[in-house]
Amino acid sequence: MIQAKFQRIIGSFSSCQILVIGDLMMDRFIWGNVSRISPEAPVPVVEVTREEDRPGGAGNVIFNLVSLDAKVYASGIVGMDSVGEGLVRDFERRGINVEGVLLDPARPTSLKTRVLAGHQHIVRFDRESKVSIGQDFEQRLLDVLDGVLPRVDVVVLSDYGKGIISPRVVSRLAQSCRRQKIEIFVDPKPENMRLYRKVTCVTPNTAEAFLGMGQLPKTDNESVEMIGRKIMKTLGLREVIITRGALGMTLFNANYPGRGDSAKITHIPTVAREVFDVTGAGDTVIASYALARAVGANPLDASCLSNAAAGIVVGKVGTATVSREELLAAI
Repeated sequence: MIQAKFQRIIGSFSSCQILVIGDLMMDRFIWGNVSRISPEAPVPVVEVTREEDRPGGAGNVIFNLVSLDAKVYASGIVGMDSVGEGLVRDFERRGINVEGVLLDPARPTSLKTRVLAGHQHIVRFDRESKVSIGQDFEQRLLDVLDGVLPRVDVVVLSDYGKGIISPRVVSRLAQSCRRQKIEIFVDPKPENMRLYRKVTCVTPNTAEAFLGMGQLPKTDNESVEMIGRKIMKTLGLREVIITRGALGMTLFNANYPGRGDSAKITHIPTVAREVFDVTGAGDTVIASYALARAVGANPLDASCLSNAAAGIVVGKVGTATVSREELLAAI
């Protein structure tokens, strides 16, 4: 019975159209082997065997949604460089609508380069700009969103703190979505947490939840319950998910009858069998949760699905996605 319910939810994913707005970036992985230490400095020498580029940040949210068979509209800003061109080509090749992707000649496309030896992460290099996009690009972005919103069922906002998210963009987007009765799901950065008043749901990890409320992070259940309630009250939300790594996730849910303004709190343990890499797990959570909610799943069922999806991707190396077939098998 339970399995059939989740199969129906997952089977409905292909009917959903989702707009993802956020910080688009590329994750570059350089793989190799280490067999000696450099004679020039006490560092490992990595003999490179292969390289791979994968969409990161909001791009990873987009790829997770596509992997789950949703129809996706991408919106963000990339530079006029080979990295940005490669990112847009990847989107187009997978049938992603890119009319909301703007080009900024003065801004590099965010690129994170990771060097790995086997499963060991050796070092990471970041090339990016965190400068605000400015009023001109804000207006251009908002104009594009006005044209796209009538075509989508739900909006996901993926905030990596790289400058695309601003009070003006969030305020105008929230107004438009309320008017058109479109729900917004947000993976927030702590510094922008208080911008997300009256959205549908935010999905911070433990550190982001506490820092977003101006507090030092704690990991015990009582403290997590306290900070989740504070987020709900401060932002006026009825759904919050706090992802907790090896401890799974905690759902705060006021979307059910008989409880007034209080929230039911559910601690959901991790289902991951092995953890190779947690890179991008939060992207998988927001993608699968928003998609499940968009096709009618209640918050608890959507949380269980997103928890299962996260358990799959942490068993992979690098920025990874989960397919609909993998999620069905996990159930």
